[in-house]
Amino acid sequence: MFMRWSWVIVLLLLPGAGGAQEVAVPEDLDATVRRLEEAISAEFFGEEEEGSAPPEEEASPSATSDSMAPWTNLLRMDAATLTLLPRRGAGTAEGFVQVEPMVALGKGESSRLILGAPVRLRLWGGGEGAGLVRKEDWDTLSDWGQVVRLFMVGGDTPDSVWLGMMEGYSLLSGHLVRRYGNRVNPDSHPAGVIATGTLGPVYAEAFASDVLSARLMGAEVALDVQHILFGRPSVPGRYTLALSAVHDWGRGGGTPRPRTLAHLDVTAVVLRRGGKGQRLEAHLLGGWGGRPAEGGAWGAVAGVGVDALTPTVDLRARLEGRLQRGGFRQGVFGPDHELARFQVAGPASVPLAEASFPEGTSVYGEVILGWDAVRLSGMRQRHLFLSLGVEAFSWGRVDMDGRVEAQLFHRNFSLGVGGLATAMGQSGARYLVSGEARWRLLGGNLYALGQGGTLLFPSPEGTLRPGAFAALGLGVDNAR
Repeated sequence: MFMRWSWVIVLLLLPGAGGAQEVAVPEDLDATVRRLEEAISAEFFGEEEEGSAPPEEEASPSATSDSMAPWTNLLRMDAATLTLLPRRGAGTAEGFVQVEPMVALGKGESSRLILGAPVRLRLWGGGEGAGLVRKEDWDTLSDWGQVVRLFMVGGDTPDSVWLGMMEGYSLLSGHLVRRYGNRVNPDSHPAGVIATGTLGPVYAEAFASDVLSARLMGAEVALDVQHILFGRPSVPGRYTLALSAVHDWGRGGGTPRPRTLAHLDVTAVVLRRGGKGQRLEAHLLGGWGGRPAEGGAWGAVAGVGVDALTPTVDLRARLEGRLQRGGFRQGVFGPDHELARFQVAGPASVPLAEASFPEGTSVYGEVILGWDAVRLSGMRQRHLFLSLGVEAFSWGRVDMDGRVEAQLFHRNFSLGVGGLATAMGQSGARYLVSGEARWRLLGGNLYALGQGGTLLFPSPEGTLRPGAFAALGLGVDNAR
């Protein structure tokens, strides 16, 4: 569905798997599929504090027990009426019946497979020659990636592979790829891939935003400096040196040009305390980056990060000061990137390839908070989840994106709202917002759902056409 924001944090597949049976209240596993689509955002998609240590080399207890865990499954079918509405006289309204079958398989917490995609059957609109099925959903090879909603092996272990939708993804340090989404363009549905691996003091992560087309890809390699100089430490990752590089092939639409960016990061953990079920960590970070082919394009960053975990609260935060020169900026591959390929936000109204970025400084802050009234650790659900990133530039621009998710009434009701605001404080600012609600009925296997929000559709001329969407429907599954 268009611009669906996640609204619960779940990494379980069915009752009986994981620690779900230990809670007294009924488990709302309705959002299992959505959570699995995003595939452990706590590990892959920036929901961890990037300055913290890479995963330890030892296998976790959960990974060890996965070999004995049974296979579980989830079957689901959604049916809804979907309306796409133009704004400011741009085009005509379109109406669809949206049918979304899905099957999910899982084994422990290390293996996941989810297959299924929404099929939109036209009821009205679309103009002359419009087909029964909305063609924009299936008109490129990349769109077929949406059939594999998630494939994951390894879970949160150091050596893992993940395939599916990318939303809010940050590449380790996050100074090149920050809170990136590969489906912000509502007519594009690629599947991305992320792979991680470790060897001694080296931890690496590589990604591609589209496995069926050359679009955006990169990697980051982190070295445990203490391990290299003095042998394996009792607590790894206290001092790390990381190098990242990202290449945009310029084939994601619009009129972009190929380009390569690189960044060097240093992180030092200055405080680390913890006990059973609790952890507190603070670290300092610094870095420098640029475009290897352009000598005058560079930037620097310095900041501090905090990671706090208690039995009911999981908090990660960072605050950075940034310097930009020659058109380079940190987090250039961010939440607005796939739309900026066609038209950047702000007064310029040109494609990203033709836009210049002013020199200056900025302050960036990010907060990721999960809270659960019952038991957070191990259950991996949240009564409340908040993720917010804000960057304010010295020349008057402010960028913001975030989402908030809540579960109420014994987890029978789920509500989520997400938004993106780019170039606030300037003419041509860009705003997107969406929300979703789901209510489980008749013991939980039947649910009602509602969605709505704003969209930006790329036009044949290369500009962005504003629109909105609304959907109401019912669904059934075997999650309870």
